[in-house]
Amino acid sequence: MQTFKLALLLFTLLKGEVQAAKKLKEIFAWNYFDFAYPTDQDRYNAMLNGDYIPANGLPVGIEIWNNKMFVTLPRWKEGVPSTLNYVDLDRYDSKSPALIPFPDWKSNEAGNCNNALTSVDRVKVDRCDRLWVLDTGTTGIGANMKNPCPYALNVFDLKTSKRLRRYQLRPEDTNPNTFIANIEVDVGAKCEDAFAYMSDELGYGLIVYSWNQDTSWRFKHGFFFPDPLAGDFNVGGINFQWDDEGIFGMILSPLQQDGYRTLFFGPLASNREFAVSTQILNNASKVDDGYHDFVALEDRGPNSHVTARAMDDTGVMFYNLVDRNAVGCWNSVLPYKPEYMAVVDSDHEGLIFPVDIKVDRNRNLWVMSDRMPIFLIKGIDVNDVNFRIYVAPVENMIKNTVCGFY
Repeated sequence: MQTFKLALLLFTLLKGEVQAAKKLKEIFAWNYFDFAYPTDQDRYNAMLNGDYIPANGLPVGIEIWNNKMFVTLPRWKEGVPSTLNYVDLDRYDSKSPALIPFPDWKSNEAGNCNNALTSVDRVKVDRCDRLWVLDTGTTGIGANMKNPCPYALNVFDLKTSKRLRRYQLRPEDTNPNTFIANIEVDVGAKCEDAFAYMSDELGYGLIVYSWNQDTSWRFKHGFFFPDPLAGDFNVGGINFQWDDEGIFGMILSPLQQDGYRTLFFGPLASNREFAVSTQILNNASKVDDGYHDFVALEDRGPNSHVTARAMDDTGVMFYNLVDRNAVGCWNSVLPYKPEYMAVVDSDHEGLIFPVDIKVDRNRNLWVMSDRMPIFLIKGIDVNDVNFRIYVAPVENMIKNTVCGFY
C-alpha cells in the first residue's frame, strides 16, 4: 500500500492532469547525483580519492516498490560510488534527493564478485516482492570495458533487503561480444515458478533463467540482430550511429487464454517489434527447435527507435521514442500498426532520451530521462539539469487516444 505522502503526491498529479491533459509531471530533477554518505567527511574523502566524481554518474534504470524508487547507475565511468540505489518516497527533502545505496554501501563494492554488485543497468520487481538485479560485472564501456566479475543474476527479498540468490551465468550463455543490459521477469501461480529473460544487446541472444531449476539457457534468432538500415540516430542535437545495437527492450503481456504471456521485444537499431510466447522460452528443448515460434510485427515507421517498454495489467504498452523525446503507447488488443499507436507526451528539453519507463502497481506511469548520448559523447554540464523523473496516472496518459480503447 502506498504511504500517505506518495498518495498525496499522486492525487496532486491526478488533479493537475485534468488541467494539463496527458502531460507527465516532473517530480525529481538532478544536475548530478549526490549520495547519502554517512558523514560529510566521508563524501569529501570519496571525492578526494576519486571514488566519487559527480559528473560521471548516469542513471539508466528505475523501478518502483512501495515507498522505494530504485535508480541504477552502471559503472561506465570512474567515480560511481554505488550502482544500485533508491530514493525514499516518504522522506525526500528536495527535488534532487541524495541516492541511498541498496541494500547498503558494502553491497555496492565494485569487484567484490560474490558479495556485492559491480555494475547494474536495469532491474525488475516481481509480484512476490523480489527485486531481480543483473550485475554485468563490468566497468567502463565500449573499448574501455573491463570484466572484473562474471555476469550474475541477484535476487533480493524486498521485505528484508536480504539477497535470496546469486546465479552466475554459464559460459554457454555469453560470447566475446556479450553485453546484457535488460531483464524481464515472469512469475506463475507460485513464486517459485519464475523465469527471468535477459537480452544480450551486442551478442545477439536471449538468456532464460529458471528459478525452480536454477539453471539457464540461451536462444539465438535473426530477430535479435540490428537492422542495418536503422542505425542512424539524432538525439539532443547530436547525430551518432548505434548500428550494432541488437535486442534490448522487452516487456511481458498479461496472461493470455492459453495460460502463458507474450514477450514483446525489439533491437535498439530497429523500427520493428517482435514477439514470442513464454511457452516457448520456458522450454529449454525449444532452443534448437523454436525458430518459427518467433513472430515479426509491423514496422512502427521512421524515427521510432525504442529502448524501453512497460505494460499495464490491461495490456496497454508504453514505450520511449528516443529520436522524438517522447513516449508512445499501443493497446495490445489492437493490431500492431502505426495507426493504432499514439504519442502521449513529448518534451524537447525535459525528455531528451527517455531512457526507462515503468508502470507501478497503482497504474502510474514513471519515466526517467538522462541525456545519454550527450553524456557519452560530450559529457554533462553539472550546472544544468541532466536527469529527470516524471510520473502520471495511466488513465490520464491514454485518455482521448487510440490506446484508451478497451
